[in-house]
Amino acid sequence: MTQDEMNILVPEKLNEIERERGITVLYAAESGSRAWGFESPDSDFDVRFIYKRPQSEYLRLDKTRDVIELPINDTWDVSGWDLDKALRLLMRSNPTLYEWLSSPICYRDAGFSGRMRPLLAEYFSPSKMLWHYLSMARNNMRALDGDTVRLKRYLYILRPLLACLWVTENESAPPVKFADLAESMLPDSLRPELEYLLAEKVKSSEKAEIPRIPSIDSFAVSTADKIQAHIESLHEHSRTWDAINAFFLREISQ
Repeated sequence: MTQDEMNILVPEKLNEIERERGITVLYAAESGSRAWGFESPDSDFDVRFIYKRPQSEYLRLDKTRDVIELPINDTWDVSGWDLDKALRLLMRSNPTLYEWLSSPICYRDAGFSGRMRPLLAEYFSPSKMLWHYLSMARNNMRALDGDTVRLKRYLYILRPLLACLWVTENESAPPVKFADLAESMLPDSLRPELEYLLAEKVKSSEKAEIPRIPSIDSFAVSTADKIQAHIESLHEHSRTWDAINAFFLREISQ
């Protein structure tokens, strides 16, 4: 499937989900490697959405599931969060939510992301976002244990580390597109290595392996250590639920 084909198919699938589940999709976008800009030829499409139920559903004593997940196939992986789940995650400055709402590939948005933008700024937490991206990088770094490495592993290490550097320097959520992150945060000395990785990624399968690159290994270790020290120096500011609760009531009343 091409992106142009998905731009037609995804809205149709969202309409079908709305009819079958009795919900309203507020926002839908591409997540993962295609949103980041370094997908492989065999990468699937990761469609993510935020939805709301009828107002009366939120007053039930028997709570319903707050996630919708469709069966995964070779073409796409489609899932969504209920509005109440998304807002609870916002209270924790969840980076995945920030990425969804800033994705460069948007399938539906009737003003929802714009209404959310002030809340994204208000509830942004540098420490929580840094912990998320640092953990992601370290989890991938632990897989570097041989003479070769899965090609995409290096990109899954570099992207969260560069996101950490962005958060540290700008105190804001990092760009979703990897090219924008690299342009601002990647040391010039690593640009040839990155160009090689990206050139190989666009023509290789998801499981392709390459020889280890010592310069990237060294950068990853030193940067992760610096980010760890920076996180430990931060002081978290407390936030109340007031703005999130008010937003939630407005959204389910419409």
